[in-house]
Amino acid sequence: QVQLVESGGGLVQAGGSLRLSCASSGRTFSRGATAWFRQAPGKEREFVAGISWSGGNTVYADSVKGRFTISKDNVKNTVYLQMNYLKPEDTAVYYCAASFRLLNISLRRGLYDYWGQGTQVTVSS
Repeated sequence: QVQLVESGGGLVQAGGSLRLSCASSGRTFSRGATAWFRQAPGKEREFVAGISWSGGNTVYADSVKGRFTISKDNVKNTVYLQMNYLKPEDTAVYYCAASFRLLNISLRRGLYDYWGQGTQVTVSS
């Protein structure tokens, strides 16, 4: 059974930084794709960033390009989301999601099989 556990959320002022972590137990991120999604109050869950199993390919939402970086450590079986220059509109619950069958990164949340419990990120103005 696969479990994804996020950590690293918190409260930060606009312009600040946070690093989210997503640790997998039960299975490694050696296949498929892993992504971060976020959901703000009253809004749908949206794609933020994704990374291929090899780490060689990454995809970002336009709203976070140049500010967020997704990476992975296959030894630690952990995926990270480094978030810089945070804005109040980045406030949301951030979720890690994984699929071990995707051949490419997908922006569609329905294609990810495993989800973490979410971690709250709040950016004050």
